[in-house]
Amino acid sequence: MPTNDRQDDNSFDSFARDAVYRAIFTRRDVRSHFVDEPLDDAVLARLLSAAHHAPSVGYMQPWNFILVRDRERRHQVRDLFLAARTREAEVMEADKQELYRSLKLEGIVESALNLCVTCDRARSRASPLGRSHNPEMDLFSTVCAVQNFWLAARAEGVGVGWVSILDMAALKRLLAIPDHVVPIAYLCVGRVSTFAGRPDLETKGWGKRLPLSTLIMSESYAGAGEGGLKRLIDEASGD
Repeated sequence: MPTNDRQDDNSFDSFARDAVYRAIFTRRDVRSHFVDEPLDDAVLARLLSAAHHAPSVGYMQPWNFILVRDRERRHQVRDLFLAARTREAEVMEADKQELYRSLKLEGIVESALNLCVTCDRARSRASPLGRSHNPEMDLFSTVCAVQNFWLAARAEGVGVGWVSILDMAALKRLLAIPDHVVPIAYLCVGRVSTFAGRPDLETKGWGKRLPLSTLIMSESYAGAGEGGLKRLIDEASGD
């Protein structure tokens, strides 16, 4: 975990700072470790409050949170996932299809509840601050709310899995989401038996984390430089 002995009026103490980094580095996209245990509303209220305090361009706060607890409705969402997974597998390279089909990619029914985080694109229509040149900023702001929720959940020992393999038009019909509202994230949320030491897709051989130092550029795209910074990063990561 990153550590820093500096103390000033604006920095956290080392214990609090390390806890933030621990939440970031041990957060996982949970699919297969949910346990049959309800999630206390007091915990859920804290997680949603964390999401609601995400940064939003123009202070638009475009998010809404649809709680999906009903098991029959969740089975219907899972049917959407299964259909979408079949279609996705068909367009993959042949050498990836077998591995893809073996992966556990959702916990829709097994988790305590599901949460659909949406973006109301009409909410900031009268106040275009920050969107005149970048109209997608309401979407990006909503993703920040998802990240806040996810990191707070890790601190609470709650697992979160993002199900992106869904026909969004079908999901909108199922959840009665109006035309001007966009579903950003469909999340499986609940207590888990464990948090894996590494991301599932890395463990299963689907991919691996890219070396950070190779992604850093100086002054312009592909600009060389920042050698000292890159060396520090490689030394910290053991690369």
